[in-house]
Amino acid sequence: MPAPHPLTPLLAPGSVAIFGASNDPTRISGRSLRYYREAGFQGALYPINPTRDTVQGLRAYPDLAAVPGPVECAVIAVPANLAVEAMEACVKKGVKAVVMFTAGFAEIGPEGRLMQERIIAIAQGGGIRLCGPNCLGLFNMRAGHTPTFSSFLEEGPTPAGPLGMVTQSGAFGTHLLALSARRGIQVGVWLSTGNEADVSVADGISFLADDPDTTAIACYVEQIKDGAQFAAAVARARANGKPVIAMKVGGSTIGAAAAASHTASLAGSDAVYDAALRQLGVERAKTPADLVEIAYACTRGRLPRSRRLAVVTMSGGAGVLMADAAEEEGLELTPLAEESQKEVLSWVPFAAPRNPVDVTAQALNDPSILDKGFELLLGKESFPSMVGFFTTWASSPQMAEPLFRAVSSAAARYPDRYFALSAIASPEMQRRYEAAGVGLFEDPWRAVAAIAAAVRCAERLGAAPLPVPPVPRDLPPLPKGRIAEHDAKRILAAAGIPVLDERLVTSAGEARAAALDLGAISERLVLKIVSPDILHKTEMGGVMLDVPAGEAGTAYDRIVERVRARAPGAKIDGVLVSPMVQGGVEMILGVQNDAVFGPVVMLGLGGIFVEVLRDVTFRIAPFGTEEAHKMIAELRGAAILEGARGQPPCDLEALAAALSSLSLFAAAKRTELTSIDINPLLVRPKGAGAAALDALILTSDPIPGDEVAMH
Repeated sequence: MPAPHPLTPLLAPGSVAIFGASNDPTRISGRSLRYYREAGFQGALYPINPTRDTVQGLRAYPDLAAVPGPVECAVIAVPANLAVEAMEACVKKGVKAVVMFTAGFAEIGPEGRLMQERIIAIAQGGGIRLCGPNCLGLFNMRAGHTPTFSSFLEEGPTPAGPLGMVTQSGAFGTHLLALSARRGIQVGVWLSTGNEADVSVADGISFLADDPDTTAIACYVEQIKDGAQFAAAVARARANGKPVIAMKVGGSTIGAAAAASHTASLAGSDAVYDAALRQLGVERAKTPADLVEIAYACTRGRLPRSRRLAVVTMSGGAGVLMADAAEEEGLELTPLAEESQKEVLSWVPFAAPRNPVDVTAQALNDPSILDKGFELLLGKESFPSMVGFFTTWASSPQMAEPLFRAVSSAAARYPDRYFALSAIASPEMQRRYEAAGVGLFEDPWRAVAAIAAAVRCAERLGAAPLPVPPVPRDLPPLPKGRIAEHDAKRILAAAGIPVLDERLVTSAGEARAAALDLGAISERLVLKIVSPDILHKTEMGGVMLDVPAGEAGTAYDRIVERVRARAPGAKIDGVLVSPMVQGGVEMILGVQNDAVFGPVVMLGLGGIFVEVLRDVTFRIAPFGTEEAHKMIAELRGAAILEGARGQPPCDLEALAAALSSLSLFAAAKRTELTSIDINPLLVRPKGAGAAALDALILTSDPIPGDEVAMH
């Protein structure tokens, strides 16, 4: 038998003590006890109140030490100045978990933060898992465990359903619970994490991943504190077949490194979170309505098996709208076979038989069309998913029962198929459809979008993890500060990033000699200034393109003169001389060391307009070439790489290999790196490879005041 989850004492305890338990069931300190009694908690309940012998009909105890038996979980609902004393009492009693409603800790400033650190130390020293402080609590309706003062339970206990929910905000979590209940979704376990002094959203996901009665997990997240812990929890949920849906809100300011690094200026907090959630296999919801609708679609008892979708409708207009939605969401409306189309026309000569299948309103006269249509689509055509649009028929005195009989019968015959309706129905009729395993959506577009989200969730659950090459070990330490182009490219070349043959020269004579050495590669050259004080070389006149090899010495003098005129204080280490290469597409590759997820690799269309186009995507390092190809495909400009307007396709294998190598290097150097820019990486025609034409590595934050020299 597997060991219980570490959060079992918090979310499924056998005994609970409530500090500050009030006899008034409407007060914050009294609600939780009332909810326990109404929910039928079968464990031992111990109200702690030194001023009363009984609380809400239960024997009260003056302190925790007076409780005769063991206490597994404690609820602390006393003022902050008494919370520390309560925590110490929990340690002495051997309590394993604490839910702390009490506010006045880190959320109020430095003094509160010190108090919070005190209770964290007490909890860690006593082996206690702490939820909160400053949280609204949690519930596990399967066990009648209700350590919360949320208004959601004011009207009594709710049924324990298949959705698990974790929210950093208690009040907004209550709102999501109410929206879910109104939508017909029953939440079995809910956890609000408050200040997350200990128990986090990731901990909640991990518990729900192991809970056999949870089929999907919904989250409301403002900030992830530990990216690795969150990734591990999501991986656990995926391994156990549980889709994770997250609504991530909030952003953050971009660090000071943005002045020096394209990557930093593009890697805003939300962009990184969005990419990380996608890479981890989390379905991101943009709005509360999205979260609820996706959770609804994922708790219908099954998930869609593929992107093939059949649409059946009695309205041509709705069919067009749903076809538009399917195309936007990436679903496949596979046309019916010719024989099947003829069969539809035999029932309704003026039907639209391809897919969407528009049977018109003729089913009003002949309801058997519904049975035949569902059987054709789910049986003969074997669509794994089907959505029907039947407007107000689900509440029509004439059609409500015939429609329900046809739909529920089809759902029963094909229990492995995903079946949804877009229709207007009474709450009672909606519950009947849901009991039959059929989701009901009023909005036809939202019906298709929710099914598409469920499809994506199913694909992630069924996909094997992509291979990741081993991260290199024992690499030499990086120099501190800014590593300019020449040294940066040398370091990156050793890590597997392709670069061009080039020479660093410090005089016109050396430039002429370099031109002779490189003449076998190219008759035209590129000269670039090398200076730790100049990051945007083009703006300083520090780049010369298409220079004839015979003019390398003259070009050297000219470029140095221009830079000294525009940046007189800049230290000049020399000039890079490299072959002039043409043909291909300029990309930008970068790394930003994110505070949550660690090194994050960026890919985008490069060159001087990268921050204007902002066509970029991100991945957490490390990853392999398969994940790199997925990155490439996400770019809006991916068609350019594939050969647009008669141009040859680019060497995508070389680009993917460079991305993967960069991710492995970044993961190996995560404790040293601030950021990396490779801009541009020239991706040449297929088979010709790629080459980093410029690079910058930062291993410390930019020095204040240096921004003028950069520009």
